Amino acid sequence: MVRPYAMTGGRTGAGEQQFDLIAVVVSDLPDPALAPDGPGPPVGPEQARILRLCLGTPLSVAELAAELDLPVGVVRVLLGDLLAAGLVRVNRPVPPALLPDERILQEVIHGLRAL
Repeated sequence: MVRPYAMTGGRTGAGEQQFDLIAVVVSDLPDPALAPDGPGPPVGPEQARILRLCLGTPLSVAELAAELDLPVGVVRVLLGDLLAAGLVRVNRPVPPALLPDERILQEVIHGLRAL
């Protein structure tokens, strides 16, 4: 069993990156199991698990934490390292300020029903 602070190198934040719980993580790396002779990315075992889990199946940060059985803070730090290395893509949710107002959507629905 490895302590969380050892996995993150004592860091508690993901740097400048902010990972929402519902942010979706995707790995586009080829599966290292298919090419065992090729050098794998220089990552730790937990980060390698993240890459395997996100390969072909986009997962949210919360789902990754549950699958890895690690605290969300630790997963965020590990994802920050992977994102900085260009090994994953993170699709962040739309901020609530950019979503259309509910009143406007109701008016659109009423206008469509009136047609």
